[in-house]
Amino acid sequence: MEEIKRFLKGIEPREYQREIFKTCKAKNCLVVLPTGLGKTLIAIMLTIERMSKYPGEKVLMLAPTKPLVEQHKKAFEKYLPELFGDIQLFTGKIKAEKRKEIWEKADIIISTPQCIANDLKKNLYSLEDVCLLIEDEAHRCVKNYDYTYIAKRYNEQSKHKRIIGLTASPGSEQKKIKEICRNLLIEEVELRTRESKDVKQYLQELEFEKIPVEFPREFKEIKKLLESILNNYIHDLENRKVLFAPPTKTELLKVQKRISNLLNEKWNWNYIHALSSCAQAIRLQHAVELLETQSLESFAKYLEKLFKQAREGKSKGIKQLVSIPDFNKAYILAKELLLKNREHPKIEKLKEILEKKDKKDKIIIFTQFRDTINKIVKEINKITGIKAKKFVGQAGEEGMKQQEQKKIIEEFAEGKINVLCSTSIGEEGLDIPEVKTVIFYEPIPSAIRKIQRAGRTARLNKGELLILITKETRDEAFYYVSKARERKMHKTISRIKEDLSNKKMNTKEKQEILG
Repeated sequence: MEEIKRFLKGIEPREYQREIFKTCKAKNCLVVLPTGLGKTLIAIMLTIERMSKYPGEKVLMLAPTKPLVEQHKKAFEKYLPELFGDIQLFTGKIKAEKRKEIWEKADIIISTPQCIANDLKKNLYSLEDVCLLIEDEAHRCVKNYDYTYIAKRYNEQSKHKRIIGLTASPGSEQKKIKEICRNLLIEEVELRTRESKDVKQYLQELEFEKIPVEFPREFKEIKKLLESILNNYIHDLENRKVLFAPPTKTELLKVQKRISNLLNEKWNWNYIHALSSCAQAIRLQHAVELLETQSLESFAKYLEKLFKQAREGKSKGIKQLVSIPDFNKAYILAKELLLKNREHPKIEKLKEILEKKDKKDKIIIFTQFRDTINKIVKEINKITGIKAKKFVGQAGEEGMKQQEQKKIIEEFAEGKINVLCSTSIGEEGLDIPEVKTVIFYEPIPSAIRKIQRAGRTARLNKGELLILITKETRDEAFYYVSKARERKMHKTISRIKEDLSNKKMNTKEKQEILG
């Protein structure tokens, strides 16, 4: 450890980082550590150890996005002496031939997985001399994602293998966690939560508050109209013998995929009609979700979009849906409420919360949908002292380019804006400054995303997490689902960790445990 610390610049590893490092040094390890608790430093410590042990060999670190790759490169440059090794960045903007040239000279390569996978498929270089493979956001190492392919090739080619996977949460399903461990040839798991004894001392108090809001009577009337139409489509799917489970949006998407696959194999009128019913049921489920959990404006916009698609003749199913009297009545009621300046009570509750906050505090508001973000930004910027901007991904017409995203984060760090309204882009990995308050505009059922969102606060200073929940809606269900999944995740990882901790087992036997 003293040898490692001798190379580190301006940072002292914490007790839990030192303990995790000891495991990673000896075995392929999956490190599960909440956002902001220094997973990258553990990777840097292991880099020093492996490059000292195998002089002249390389370290390869993978991260899923360009901003995250750039962030890791900055961390390596910050904490390692300049002469320790040549650190290079690979992204899609660098041509393959140039990457081949850089690979030959570099000591530490930090890259998106797509670049390395493409290069390996073209045999531009080999992983033979890579003594350490680091896969950040390792919960992505499933199925055919490039992480999985690279780990397989690394295991085949490397002379001195060592793999470390980093994640804030690998999910709650045992099957998925085992798949991640199997794909990375994991021999040990190191799990820490905010409550772990050796972690707790480094974290500040996190205040949590669940904020219930009423679901207005007028909204319930609109919901009732849509649900009566939805039930007709559900009955049709049941009668056609394609739906056998509760008609959640997730289940309907599975049914849609299954019917599409069956139709690819054989033409069948029953399935054609079922596919149309399923598509309309999914649209109605989405509309109800917007009404219950988002804003009345985003709900009305979605219905307008369906009317537009019907006029353009996009599908017979949509034409039939928008011609239903109850569908039109639901839209008219929503528009009447908007004309009276009525909105979802979450909007007013959010304004009420922000009005009471110290305007020097940094706040992140997370929500699922861009229309909701636009509405939130517009409304909260009316509050004196609030300077809010949206922060969204690159896809779609309203997407933000990476340079725009970078600029927003810089403005947030410098205090030019004090409220960031973000979709899921703000959850994973990005170097967003610590915030005083994290607000969930709606609960989310994913344990991974909940942990990542909450990890934006209460690291260096006391923080708070607020979750807005509309009573008697799916908000309540999603809140309890995410709590249950987080508990399940910890139990599952602990069980897998226990199974893998049998020191007498070899790697092959441990892989058999993982299925």
